[in-house]
Amino acid sequence: MLDAFINPRGVAVVGASPSPGKLGHAVLQNIIRYGYKGEIYPINPNAGEILGLPAFPSVKNIPGAVDLAVVLVPAKAVPGVIEECGQKGITGAVVISAGFREVGREGRQLEQQLIETARHHGIRIVGPNVLGIIDTVANLNASFAAAMPRRGHIAFMSQSGALCTSILDMALGQSTGFSRFYSIGNKADLNEIDFLCAWSEDPETNVIVAYLEGITNGAEFMATARQVTRRKPVVSIKSGTTSAGSRAASSHTGTLAGSEKAYDAAFKQVGILRAGSVQELFDFTQAFDRQPLPESDAVAVVTNAGGPGIMASDAIERAGMRLASLTPEIAQTLRSALPAAASVVNPIDVLGDAPADRYELAIEAALSDANVGILLVVLTPQTATQIPQTARALGELSRKYHKPTFAAFMGDQAIRPAVEILTQYRVPNYQVPERAVVAIAAMWHRRQWLNTPVLNVEPLAVERDKVRQMLDQLRREGRATAGDAEAREILAAYGIPLPKTALAKNAEEAVAAADAMGYPVVMKIASPDILHKTDIGGVKLNLASAAEVRDAFDLIVFRAARHMPDATIWGCQVQQMVKGGKECIIGMNSDPQFGPLLMFGLGGVYVEALKDVTFRVAPIDRREAREMLTEIRAYSLLRGVRGEKPCDLEAIADTLVRVSQLVIDFPDIVELDINPLLVFPAGQGVLGLDMRLALKV
Repeated sequence: MLDAFINPRGVAVVGASPSPGKLGHAVLQNIIRYGYKGEIYPINPNAGEILGLPAFPSVKNIPGAVDLAVVLVPAKAVPGVIEECGQKGITGAVVISAGFREVGREGRQLEQQLIETARHHGIRIVGPNVLGIIDTVANLNASFAAAMPRRGHIAFMSQSGALCTSILDMALGQSTGFSRFYSIGNKADLNEIDFLCAWSEDPETNVIVAYLEGITNGAEFMATARQVTRRKPVVSIKSGTTSAGSRAASSHTGTLAGSEKAYDAAFKQVGILRAGSVQELFDFTQAFDRQPLPESDAVAVVTNAGGPGIMASDAIERAGMRLASLTPEIAQTLRSALPAAASVVNPIDVLGDAPADRYELAIEAALSDANVGILLVVLTPQTATQIPQTARALGELSRKYHKPTFAAFMGDQAIRPAVEILTQYRVPNYQVPERAVVAIAAMWHRRQWLNTPVLNVEPLAVERDKVRQMLDQLRREGRATAGDAEAREILAAYGIPLPKTALAKNAEEAVAAADAMGYPVVMKIASPDILHKTDIGGVKLNLASAAEVRDAFDLIVFRAARHMPDATIWGCQVQQMVKGGKECIIGMNSDPQFGPLLMFGLGGVYVEALKDVTFRVAPIDRREAREMLTEIRAYSLLRGVRGEKPCDLEAIADTLVRVSQLVIDFPDIVELDINPLLVFPAGQGVLGLDMRLALKV
């Protein structure tokens, strides 16, 4: 799919310019300067020669074979150029030109014309509106970037061309190399899914890195990424996901959800490591590119300064990892070899006057310890510190023991020679211990992902046809929101446990229903238009007699009519009064990118007050459902504390899986809340007490 871009027989620069300062000049100059070995054809109808190469008026006039066109002409001329490329047999084009979808309606139409022309001829397009592409394997710099990165094994894609130039400069400063470096711009044709697929099979690429501002198809992206991340690490920054950009929604789930939550959930579910900044992106990438994955999360720290050692220890604990417990034999080795004031427990403090050989002894002891899975060496430049020699000793030992090894040589000018040495040994260095630990944690998360079972969604026995009929009836009636009674029937059809309930159209029916199910009972207003019943006094609890039921019916209906005179009132729901249990919430909100976004957390009033919730993109299996339970801060309450019985966690997980199947089976459901879901002690199940459901308008 990307052969025309990674190994072209010839490159045509359409819009090449003889004038320095023009993009068409810079791109052509880069292709020549950085050693591309194929044929190069400048295309300019008004020039006979550019930068020593014969120019041609059109790609149709090129005498030899050419696979790739780099297009820099004005936007309106681009579709015509692509037509000529098709006639020439060119199969790939990098459209650097701007002026397409990003400028409005006319630009969108022009972009559509461009893509239709390209598809007609079987041409794949990178762009438009890009910096260009760089391929260090082919020595091809078909961009207007100011430099060429080192050759390496990292493939990078970015929707922001300006960010590309900054990352290139940072990469040169940090000795980071790339295999492929693509600015992907508007993604009118080739997008992040295409590059994930191609680079996952690329023998020149070990790590895939992406800066994304949006994802073309969330479900397809997740399906692809699940497979790719099993083969290679994928690190990404995703911008534009704050709550300011989220869709307004009326449900509890909708108010708590947003694209930030959806991307976090989606990336976690498919094994993508999300970086919080460009610096973190580099930190993760260097770790994956230079070091093997850890086999355990036990970290040993060797340091010549107590404070930074403590900083590293705190960061390790915050990251959910642990300090390794050194074996007694290693501890004794250190005790007999180090000064009396040194610390031989982890962190191993070799003291501020430690020369390189003392560091070397402690490093080898830590790496040889069977209890140590990862080593972090912290160094502060003090008077006696032999910085380059220590770096070389660390590098040699990292090669000898093949355990993931990281450095935090703190400082700047004094440590620069040492950093160059560490780079030669492929030991990543971080200026502060906290940055090193975050990168180490990313490595450990990947190890855990590789040990995670693949998604296994088992279909459940449900009444799908019954739900389809009910949703069709709502559509026929022109309603986008199901009433409580209808929502109950839909959930019951998917096996979600509910308390005994009856719809009463008048007070006498309410009394009859209460007599049949037994007192006490709960009564709620039944209306498809009233979402928050408590707010209008539409709920009465602990009704213990027929007289109380009769009075409550009249009062609830009166309040509803007074507060919402235009609402459709069906009567009241009479419901079995359930006592005990803990209140949770299960919800779903349809995310524009990924579709159904499931939520779990504490329910009742706590969901809005504490916002102790977690999210997953549906579908989920039972393993992911169980993980959701453990991720909320209140998990200890569900598990049982201070003599309380543990809640029925399996029943909650089962309910999550059933809701997941419901919203996958019926994508026209855009909002759903079960709040509260009452959870009883282990073995006693759950009950959904109140619920709402909304359809796509």
